[in-house]
Amino acid sequence: MDRFEELQVFVAVIQQGSLAGAARLLQRSPPVITRTLSALESRLGTTLIERTTRQLAPTEAGWRLFEQARQLLSDYHSALDSAHHSGLQGLLRITAPVPFGRLHIMPLVNAFLQQHPEMQIEVVLSDSYQDLIENGLDIALRIGELQDSSMVARKVGSVRSTLVASPDYLQRAGAPSHPSELTQHAVITSLRHTREWRFAQDLRVRILPRLRVNDIESQLETLRGGQGIGRLLSYQVLGDLREGRLIHLLPEWEPAPLPVQLVTQRVKNMTPKVRQFWEFALEQLPSLPCFVADKLKAAPDS
Repeated sequence: MDRFEELQVFVAVIQQGSLAGAARLLQRSPPVITRTLSALESRLGTTLIERTTRQLAPTEAGWRLFEQARQLLSDYHSALDSAHHSGLQGLLRITAPVPFGRLHIMPLVNAFLQQHPEMQIEVVLSDSYQDLIENGLDIALRIGELQDSSMVARKVGSVRSTLVASPDYLQRAGAPSHPSELTQHAVITSLRHTREWRFAQDLRVRILPRLRVNDIESQLETLRGGQGIGRLLSYQVLGDLREGRLIHLLPEWEPAPLPVQLVTQRVKNMTPKVRQFWEFALEQLPSLPCFVADKLKAAPDS
Protein backbone atom coordinates (compact mmCIF):
# COMPACT_ATOMS: atom_id res chain seq x y z
CA MET A 1 0.00 0.00 0.00
CA ASP A 2 1.47 3.38 -1.01
CA ARG A 3 1.77 6.32 1.35
CA PHE A 4 -1.20 8.17 -0.12
CA GLU A 5 -3.41 5.17 0.60
CA GLU A 6 -1.96 5.07 4.14
CA LEU A 7 -3.29 8.57 4.70
CA GLN A 8 -6.70 7.55 3.31
CA VAL A 9 -6.85 4.71 5.81
CA PHE A 10 -5.73 6.90 8.71
CA VAL A 11 -8.30 9.63 7.94
CA ALA A 12 -11.07 7.05 7.51
CA VAL A 13 -10.30 5.44 10.88
CA ILE A 14 -10.66 8.76 12.71
CA GLN A 15 -13.74 9.88 10.78
CA GLN A 16 -15.50 6.54 11.26
CA GLY A 17 -14.38 6.16 14.87
CA SER A 18 -13.37 2.52 14.45
CA LEU A 19 -11.16 0.20 12.43
CA ALA A 20 -14.20 -1.80 11.33
CA GLY A 21 -15.96 1.36 10.12
CA ALA A 22 -12.92 2.37 8.08
CA ALA A 23 -12.74 -1.12 6.61
CA ARG A 24 -16.38 -0.93 5.49
CA LEU A 25 -15.94 2.54 4.04
CA LEU A 26 -12.78 1.66 2.08
CA GLN A 27 -13.98 -1.89 1.28
CA ARG A 28 -10.91 -3.50 2.80
CA SER A 29 -10.53 -6.18 5.44
CA PRO A 30 -10.08 -5.12 9.11
CA PRO A 31 -6.61 -6.82 9.28
CA VAL A 32 -5.44 -4.70 6.33
CA ILE A 33 -6.63 -1.54 8.08
CA THR A 34 -4.84 -2.57 11.30
CA ARG A 35 -1.58 -3.40 9.51
CA THR A 36 -1.66 -0.15 7.54
CA LEU A 37 -2.18 1.96 10.64
CA SER A 38 0.58 0.13 12.52
CA ALA A 39 2.98 0.55 9.59
CA LEU A 40 2.28 4.28 9.43
CA GLU A 41 2.91 4.71 13.18
CA SER A 42 6.08 2.63 12.97
CA ARG A 43 7.44 4.67 10.07
CA LEU A 44 6.67 7.97 11.83
CA GLY A 45 7.99 6.71 15.16
CA THR A 46 4.96 7.91 17.14
CA THR A 47 1.54 6.76 18.29
CA LEU A 48 -1.23 8.36 16.26
CA ILE A 49 -4.29 6.67 17.81
CA GLU A 50 -4.75 5.36 21.33
CA ARG A 51 -6.69 2.10 21.17
CA THR A 52 -8.88 0.65 23.93
CA THR A 53 -11.43 -2.13 23.81
CA ARG A 54 -14.25 0.41 23.54
CA GLN A 55 -12.99 3.35 21.54
CA LEU A 56 -10.24 4.99 19.52
CA ALA A 57 -8.81 8.39 20.46
CA PRO A 58 -6.30 10.34 18.33
CA THR A 59 -3.19 11.56 20.11
CA GLU A 60 -2.02 15.15 19.73
CA ALA A 61 0.27 14.06 16.90
CA GLY A 62 -2.63 12.12 15.42
CA TRP A 63 -4.89 15.19 15.37
CA ARG A 64 -2.20 17.26 13.65
CA LEU A 65 -1.67 14.63 10.99
CA PHE A 66 -5.43 14.16 10.57
CA GLU A 67 -6.05 17.85 9.82
CA GLN A 68 -3.19 17.99 7.31
CA ALA A 69 -4.04 14.65 5.70
CA ARG A 70 -7.72 15.52 5.37
CA GLN A 71 -6.81 18.79 3.63
CA LEU A 72 -4.39 16.95 1.34
CA LEU A 73 -7.04 14.40 0.34
CA SER A 74 -9.60 17.16 -0.19
CA ASP A 75 -7.21 19.10 -2.42
CA TYR A 76 -6.43 15.91 -4.35
CA HIS A 77 -10.09 15.18 -5.09
CA SER A 78 -10.71 18.84 -5.90
CA ALA A 79 -7.86 18.79 -8.40
CA LEU A 80 -9.30 15.67 -10.04
CA ASP A 81 -12.72 17.29 -10.28
CA SER A 82 -11.25 20.37 -11.92
CA ALA A 83 -9.16 18.34 -14.34
CA HIS A 84 -11.85 15.93 -15.53
CA HIS A 85 -15.11 17.88 -15.35
CA SER A 86 -16.09 21.23 -16.79
CA GLY A 87 -19.13 21.44 -14.48
CA LEU A 88 -19.71 20.71 -10.81
CA GLN A 89 -19.91 17.04 -9.91
CA GLY A 90 -19.91 14.94 -6.77
CA LEU A 91 -21.81 14.62 -3.51
CA LEU A 92 -22.71 17.55 -1.27
CA ARG A 93 -24.16 16.92 2.21
CA ILE A 94 -26.25 19.59 3.96
CA THR A 95 -28.14 19.68 7.26
CA ALA A 96 -30.85 22.01 8.59
CA PRO A 97 -33.66 22.02 11.20
CA VAL A 98 -36.74 20.14 9.98
CA PRO A 99 -39.29 22.98 9.56
CA PHE A 100 -36.81 25.50 8.16
CA GLY A 101 -35.29 22.87 5.90
CA ARG A 102 -38.65 21.88 4.43
CA LEU A 103 -39.77 25.46 3.87
CA HIS A 104 -36.57 27.16 2.73
CA ILE A 105 -33.58 24.84 2.24
CA MET A 106 -35.28 22.30 -0.02
CA PRO A 107 -36.38 24.94 -2.59
CA LEU A 108 -32.79 26.23 -2.56
CA VAL A 109 -31.42 22.71 -3.10
CA ASN A 110 -33.86 22.04 -5.94
CA ALA A 111 -32.87 25.27 -7.69
CA PHE A 112 -29.17 24.42 -7.27
CA LEU A 113 -29.65 20.94 -8.74
CA GLN A 114 -31.37 22.43 -11.77
CA GLN A 115 -28.32 24.60 -12.37
CA HIS A 116 -25.85 21.74 -11.81
CA PRO A 117 -27.37 18.50 -13.16
CA GLU A 118 -24.25 16.41 -12.45
CA MET A 119 -24.34 17.16 -8.72
CA GLN A 120 -25.76 14.88 -6.03
CA ILE A 121 -27.00 16.30 -2.73
CA GLU A 122 -27.94 14.64 0.54
CA VAL A 123 -30.07 16.73 2.91
CA VAL A 124 -30.24 15.73 6.58
CA LEU A 125 -33.23 17.46 8.19
CA SER A 126 -32.96 17.12 11.95
CA ASP A 127 -33.87 19.23 14.97
CA SER A 128 -30.97 17.69 16.91
CA TYR A 129 -27.43 19.04 16.61
CA GLN A 130 -25.52 17.46 13.72
CA ASP A 131 -21.74 17.68 14.03
CA LEU A 132 -20.26 18.47 10.62
CA ILE A 133 -17.00 16.57 11.04
CA GLU A 134 -18.44 13.58 12.86
CA ASN A 135 -21.28 13.14 10.36
CA GLY A 136 -19.36 14.00 7.20
CA LEU A 137 -21.46 17.08 6.43
CA ASP A 138 -20.34 20.01 4.29
CA ILE A 139 -22.75 22.83 5.22
CA ALA A 140 -25.29 23.41 7.99
CA LEU A 141 -28.06 25.90 8.60
CA ARG A 142 -28.14 26.76 12.32
CA ILE A 143 -30.69 28.77 14.28
CA GLY A 144 -29.33 30.33 17.47
CA GLU A 145 -25.85 30.83 18.84
CA LEU A 146 -23.23 28.34 17.67
CA GLN A 147 -22.08 25.54 19.96
CA ASP A 148 -18.75 25.17 18.16
CA SER A 149 -16.73 28.38 17.79
CA SER A 150 -14.25 26.66 15.47
CA MET A 151 -16.80 26.62 12.66
CA VAL A 152 -17.00 29.34 9.99
CA ALA A 153 -20.40 31.07 10.11
CA ARG A 154 -22.17 33.71 8.02
CA LYS A 155 -25.37 35.26 9.31
CA VAL A 156 -28.21 35.24 6.77
CA GLY A 157 -31.09 36.51 8.93
CA SER A 158 -32.86 36.48 12.29
CA VAL A 159 -35.99 34.95 13.78
CA ARG A 160 -37.83 35.53 17.04
CA SER A 161 -39.56 33.44 19.69
CA THR A 162 -43.20 34.37 19.13
CA LEU A 163 -46.26 33.86 21.36
CA VAL A 164 -49.41 32.90 19.46
CA ALA A 165 -52.96 31.68 20.03
CA SER A 166 -56.06 31.24 17.91
CA PRO A 167 -58.87 33.83 17.82
CA ASP A 168 -61.20 31.19 19.25
CA TYR A 169 -59.00 30.58 22.28
CA LEU A 170 -58.54 34.30 22.96
CA GLN A 171 -62.29 34.87 22.73
CA ARG A 172 -62.85 32.21 25.39
CA ALA A 173 -59.86 32.81 27.68
CA GLY A 174 -58.90 36.41 26.96
CA ALA A 175 -55.52 37.70 25.80
CA PRO A 176 -52.68 38.11 28.34
CA SER A 177 -51.52 41.71 28.81
CA HIS A 178 -48.26 40.70 30.54
CA PRO A 179 -46.08 37.55 30.41
CA SER A 180 -46.80 36.85 34.09
CA GLU A 181 -50.45 36.14 33.15
CA LEU A 182 -49.38 33.06 31.17
CA THR A 183 -49.59 31.06 34.40
CA GLN A 184 -53.36 31.47 34.12
CA HIS A 185 -53.55 30.09 30.58
CA ALA A 186 -53.33 26.71 28.87
CA VAL A 187 -49.85 26.44 27.34
CA ILE A 188 -48.85 24.18 24.44
CA THR A 189 -45.11 23.51 23.98
CA SER A 190 -42.67 21.19 22.28
CA LEU A 191 -40.77 18.55 24.24
CA ARG A 192 -37.57 20.55 23.70
CA HIS A 193 -38.84 23.61 25.56
CA THR A 194 -37.91 24.18 29.18
CA ARG A 195 -40.47 24.90 31.89
CA GLU A 196 -39.32 28.52 32.02
CA TRP A 197 -39.83 31.11 29.30
CA ARG A 198 -37.59 34.17 29.08
CA PHE A 199 -38.76 37.57 27.88
CA ALA A 200 -37.38 41.06 27.40
CA GLN A 201 -35.93 42.89 30.42
CA ASP A 202 -34.65 39.48 31.65
CA LEU A 203 -38.16 38.55 32.79
CA ARG A 204 -38.65 34.83 33.41
CA VAL A 205 -41.99 33.09 33.71
CA ARG A 206 -42.47 29.57 35.03
CA ILE A 207 -44.96 27.61 32.92
CA LEU A 208 -46.84 24.34 33.36
CA PRO A 209 -47.70 23.04 29.87
CA ARG A 210 -51.09 21.53 29.29
CA LEU A 211 -49.69 19.64 26.31
CA ARG A 212 -46.15 18.89 25.10
CA VAL A 213 -45.46 17.34 21.68
CA ASN A 214 -42.29 16.55 19.74
CA ASP A 215 -43.57 17.75 16.38
CA ILE A 216 -43.97 21.38 15.31
CA GLU A 217 -46.87 20.75 12.93
CA SER A 218 -48.81 18.88 15.62
CA GLN A 219 -48.21 21.77 17.99
CA LEU A 220 -49.49 24.22 15.37
CA GLU A 221 -52.60 22.14 14.70
CA THR A 222 -53.40 22.14 18.41
CA LEU A 223 -52.97 25.90 18.61
CA ARG A 224 -55.11 26.46 15.52
CA GLY A 225 -57.76 24.31 17.20
CA GLY A 226 -57.98 26.75 20.09
CA GLN A 227 -56.39 24.63 22.83
CA GLY A 228 -54.01 27.22 24.26
CA ILE A 229 -51.06 29.57 23.82
CA GLY A 230 -47.83 28.45 22.22
CA ARG A 231 -44.36 29.83 21.61
CA LEU A 232 -42.70 29.09 18.29
CA LEU A 233 -40.11 30.68 16.05
CA SER A 234 -41.49 33.51 13.93
CA TYR A 235 -40.86 31.77 10.60
CA GLN A 236 -42.90 28.76 11.77
CA VAL A 237 -46.05 30.82 12.35
CA LEU A 238 -45.69 33.40 9.56
CA GLY A 239 -48.32 31.82 7.32
CA ASP A 240 -50.83 31.36 10.15
CA LEU A 241 -50.43 34.97 11.24
CA ARG A 242 -50.95 36.25 7.70
CA GLU A 243 -54.06 34.11 7.24
CA GLY A 244 -55.48 35.04 10.65
CA ARG A 245 -55.49 31.49 11.99
CA LEU A 246 -53.23 32.61 14.85
CA ILE A 247 -52.80 35.93 16.65
CA HIS A 248 -49.44 37.42 17.67
CA LEU A 249 -49.32 38.04 21.45
CA LEU A 250 -47.10 40.37 23.51
CA PRO A 251 -44.69 41.29 20.68
CA GLU A 252 -43.21 44.06 22.84
CA TRP A 253 -41.99 41.43 25.31
CA GLU A 254 -40.16 39.23 22.82
CA PRO A 255 -36.52 38.44 23.72
CA ALA A 256 -33.61 39.30 21.45
CA PRO A 257 -33.82 37.78 17.97
CA LEU A 258 -31.98 34.54 17.22
CA PRO A 259 -29.39 34.54 14.43
CA VAL A 260 -29.86 32.23 11.47
CA GLN A 261 -26.44 31.23 10.19
CA LEU A 262 -24.89 29.25 7.41
CA VAL A 263 -22.03 27.14 8.80
CA THR A 264 -19.13 25.19 7.33
CA GLN A 265 -15.76 23.87 8.45
CA ARG A 266 -13.71 26.34 6.46
CA VAL A 267 -14.02 28.91 3.69
CA LYS A 268 -10.41 28.91 2.51
CA ASN A 269 -9.61 25.99 0.21
CA MET A 270 -13.25 24.95 -0.18
CA THR A 271 -13.91 22.36 -2.85
CA PRO A 272 -15.68 23.88 -5.88
CA LYS A 273 -18.98 22.14 -5.16
CA VAL A 274 -19.09 23.37 -1.55
CA ARG A 275 -18.05 26.90 -2.48
CA GLN A 276 -20.65 27.11 -5.25
CA PHE A 277 -23.53 26.11 -2.96
CA TRP A 278 -22.15 28.25 -0.11
CA GLU A 279 -22.13 31.37 -2.29
CA PHE A 280 -25.51 30.49 -3.83
CA ALA A 281 -27.09 30.12 -0.38
CA LEU A 282 -25.50 33.33 0.92
CA GLU A 283 -26.99 35.16 -2.02
CA GLN A 284 -30.49 33.69 -1.77
CA LEU A 285 -31.22 33.18 1.95
CA PRO A 286 -31.03 36.81 3.23
CA SER A 287 -34.00 37.76 1.03
CA LEU A 288 -36.36 35.27 2.68
CA PRO A 289 -39.56 37.01 3.88
CA CYS A 290 -39.60 34.97 7.08
CA PHE A 291 -36.71 36.90 8.63
CA VAL A 292 -37.36 39.67 11.14
CA ALA A 293 -35.61 42.93 11.96
CA ASP A 294 -32.95 42.71 14.64
CA LYS A 295 -34.04 45.93 16.34
CA LEU A 296 -35.87 45.19 19.59
CA LYS A 297 -39.02 46.98 20.58
CA ALA A 298 -38.79 48.54 23.99
CA ALA A 299 -40.86 46.58 26.47
CA PRO A 300 -43.05 48.60 28.85
CA ASP A 301 -42.16 48.86 32.49
CA SER A 302 -43.60 45.99 34.44
